[in-house]
Amino acid sequence: MVFVVAQNSRPLVTQSDIETALCGAGLQTGDVAMVHASMSRLGYVIGGAETVVRALLHCVGDSGTLMTPAQTWLNLDPERGVHDLPPEDWQLLRQESPGFDPAVTPSIGMGAVAELIRTWPGSFRSSHPARSSASIGARAADLMAQHDLHDLHGERSPLGAAIRAGAKIVLLGVGYDKCTALHLAETRAAPDDAPVLSERGWVRTPDGRREVSYTTLAFDGTDFPAIGRTFEETCDPPVAVGNGEVRVVDAARLVNFAVLRIQEHR
Repeated sequence: MVFVVAQNSRPLVTQSDIETALCGAGLQTGDVAMVHASMSRLGYVIGGAETVVRALLHCVGDSGTLMTPAQTWLNLDPERGVHDLPPEDWQLLRQESPGFDPAVTPSIGMGAVAELIRTWPGSFRSSHPARSSASIGARAADLMAQHDLHDLHGERSPLGAAIRAGAKIVLLGVGYDKCTALHLAETRAAPDDAPVLSERGWVRTPDGRREVSYTTLAFDGTDFPAIGRTFEETCDPPVAVGNGEVRVVDAARLVNFAVLRIQEHR
């Protein structure tokens, strides 16, 4: 009997490969890097998420900082539509949801790299019960210090702090549809009568669990890929790594560009 072994189409990707691509794309020592990553788009990353984080840390150095979304959108009331549960189960969920604890609650759907940054020794996390960020490095504490309950992605959030810190956005194996900073552009571009949503969730405090409620813009990222494609006409091309690409762009420049696009086309 002859066994035919299918050839693995996923290239092996090393820490050195990732570092070379990041540096070639413009990531430098001392940078504040807002990271979005998908390892599966690159190939087989030897060492997994740890390799990616170590590559990022090596590029920004001891004076640099990494930041990532650490959202926990399942910590929302089921009426928000994020739980696949029938209405008769909603009350039990409301009673039993543990609530957001920044030191414990895992992020949801942010990817292995983001979750490792959240749990990395010395990491800091912002306080929003559903849309938190996490950060490690020299400026991590300052970036996470403020996250206004009603300003999910605005000036009083880690996104606003990162822009003021001159951050760069790192898209490693992902596109602009995953770029959380574009929600800051939505916030800045929103007219006074923009639609808002009411949300509620739960937080854990020294005195026990309590409910929190807040209002937020009705965010809509469906045009983010189109914004990204147009923005890239003004940028250097992405750098290849494995089967994927890495983009490193100036966050303020992208956000300012996106504000104009949103105002003109939405």
